Amino acid sequence: MDSIDLEVLKTSAAWLAQGLRCELITVVRTWGSSPRPIGAMLAICEDGRVVGSVSGGCIEDDLIERVRREGIARSTPQLVSYGISADEAHRFGLPCGGTIELALEPLGAHSRIDELLDQLAQHRLVQRRLHLPSGAVTLLPTAAGPVLERHGDELWTQHGPRWRLLIIGAGQLSRFLAQIASAMDYHVTVCDPREDYRAGWQLPGVPLVHAMPDDLVLEMQPDSRSAIVALTHDPKLDDLALMEALKSPAFYVGAIGSRANNAKRRERLQQFDLTPEQLARLHGPVGLYIGSKTPAEIAISILAEITAVKNGVPATLQVPHAAISAQETAGAPPSPAPQYQPNG
Repeated sequence: MDSIDLEVLKTSAAWLAQGLRCELITVVRTWGSSPRPIGAMLAICEDGRVVGSVSGGCIEDDLIERVRREGIARSTPQLVSYGISADEAHRFGLPCGGTIELALEPLGAHSRIDELLDQLAQHRLVQRRLHLPSGAVTLLPTAAGPVLERHGDELWTQHGPRWRLLIIGAGQLSRFLAQIASAMDYHVTVCDPREDYRAGWQLPGVPLVHAMPDDLVLEMQPDSRSAIVALTHDPKLDDLALMEALKSPAFYVGAIGSRANNAKRRERLQQFDLTPEQLARLHGPVGLYIGSKTPAEIAISILAEITAVKNGVPATLQVPHAAISAQETAGAPPSPAPQYQPNG
């Protein structure tokens, strides 16, 4: 889950432990343009303190004003809408007549926030079912799916591990990639068994694991929120790890290298027990084409491609390095990036 949502839950638990009343506000539905997505959360304390966000700030101001004026008096969840009229859309910063529906949930021991946090700490994916008429909560294990669903009188929200990124290799490019990914709320792990590279690794908050990459891939059990990128240029380190990663549910698997080196890598991987469909999942050369030259630019290129895949951007709207390189090798100028054409 997003780290800001985890902060919302942890802060809520801390307020409850102090004996303070608080509410959890969740974005249930949006119409038109909305600053925050469905499932975004905010917690508000009885003294007006807030953590998280459900809009660009205008709705938060109204929620704070109401709490300071009326306190937190409700005992059961309530659904409220903002931005139905043009005046409200303007007042609350919802462009194009956007509307947002929120669930306002008073928290208490029955909300099971501490139990939810315990399960998240164990890297479990959890579905939290809120019974709107009573406020009763059920926690269930779940598979990756919609962040939020409404089923009759129940609101189902999904909470789980943050997006994970395993970087194989601890070189300069890995440091830039780890820094940018960490800023994007990925839980980043770097793996490199080579002593020379391990000795020079200095990046607070990003662990460097001294293990063989394929062993670590098996140990981390990649799921649909995991990405693995191989950056060592060493087949002895990259290939077996890529083989295990391609057989996993990881949403992204990539490897650095030239077109020629990636073609050789695919030939080597064909000797393993990979299906053609699994091998086709390999992104290589890694990254989107942005004309990158420096390690920092290449890191941005890699994160751009990971982000595009994570967000479901169609391949036809992506410009891979391989396609551009092939055109340039043939002496043709690169084709312009595909342009999005809005409907109508």
